[in-house]
Amino acid sequence: MKQLIGTGVALVTPFREDLSVDVDALVSLVEHNVQGGVDYLVVLGTTAESATLSQDEKQLVVDVVVRTNAGRLPLVLGVGGNNTMAVVNELKTLDLSEFDAILSVSPYYNKPTQEGIYQHFKLIAAASPVPIILYNVPSRTGSNMLPKTILRLAYDFPNIIGVKEACGDLLQIDEVIRHKPENFLLISGDDTTALPTVLAGGAGVISVLGQGLPALFSDMMKKGLEGNVKQAYEIHHKLSPLMTLIFEEGNPAGIKSVLENNGISQAYVRLPLIEATAGLKEKIMLSLKMLNKTHV
Repeated sequence: MKQLIGTGVALVTPFREDLSVDVDALVSLVEHNVQGGVDYLVVLGTTAESATLSQDEKQLVVDVVVRTNAGRLPLVLGVGGNNTMAVVNELKTLDLSEFDAILSVSPYYNKPTQEGIYQHFKLIAAASPVPIILYNVPSRTGSNMLPKTILRLAYDFPNIIGVKEACGDLLQIDEVIRHKPENFLLISGDDTTALPTVLAGGAGVISVLGQGLPALFSDMMKKGLEGNVKQAYEIHHKLSPLMTLIFEEGNPAGIKSVLENNGISQAYVRLPLIEATAGLKEKIMLSLKMLNKTHV
C-alpha cells in the first residue's frame, strides 16, 4: 500500500450558515489538497463530524469527494463503530469501488477488553472487500488498543495493512514499529507526533492541520521520510503553534477556523460542537500571519 505512505488528510465537512452541507466549499477543499500535494484523502473520519451526518449527507459527501478527486489521489473511507455487527453489515452493503482502504476506529464507549477488540476486527477483516487501517485513539474511545493487539491483528489478517496511531505515546508507537510486519503501515494520528513517528520508522500521518496548509505540511513529511531531519524540523517548529491551537477548543472547530482564514470554507460546526471563540480565531489568524512571514 505504497500509495498510503506520506500525508493523508482527514477532511472536514464544510457547512453553510443553515448547517447544510456546503458542496461548493467541499469541492474547493478537495482541490486545495490535491493541488497542495497531499498523498491521499480520508473521507468521513471523526474530523468530518460524521456522527452528526445523516446517511444521505454521508453519501453526498462521498459523491462530491469522489467526483472532484476524479481518481487523482487514493481515497480512504471511515467505516467503524461500537456495534460490531452493524459495521459488518455496512461493509457488506457499501460501494467501496472508489476507495483504496477503510479506516476503522477501535470500538468506543463500550470499553472492550483487548480480546474483544481483536474479535471485533477479526469480523471486520472477514467482511471488508478492501484493505483496513485500524484506528487507535484512546482519548476518544475510552480504551487503548495495545501493541500486542495491533501486532496480533497485523500478523493474523493480511488485509489489515496499517494502524492510525493516536495514543500520543511514542514508546507505544515505537513498540509497534519494532515488531510489525515489514509492509504494515504505522501512521501517526496526531499532527504533533507526525514527524517523530516518521523518523522512528512510521509511514506518515493522517493529519488535521495538513488540509489547511497542504503544501507546507506535505513538504515536512516528505523531508522526514527522506531523512532530511534538520529541514523537516524547521518546518515542524513553524507549524507547532498551529498544531496546538487548532485543538484548543476541540476538533474540527480549530481547523475550520484555519480554513475560513484561507477562504476555503466557513467555520460552522454542528452541535454538540460549537464554533471556535473569537479569541481562538484571533490567535489562529495571528499564527497564520506569522507563519506566512517566516516561511519562504
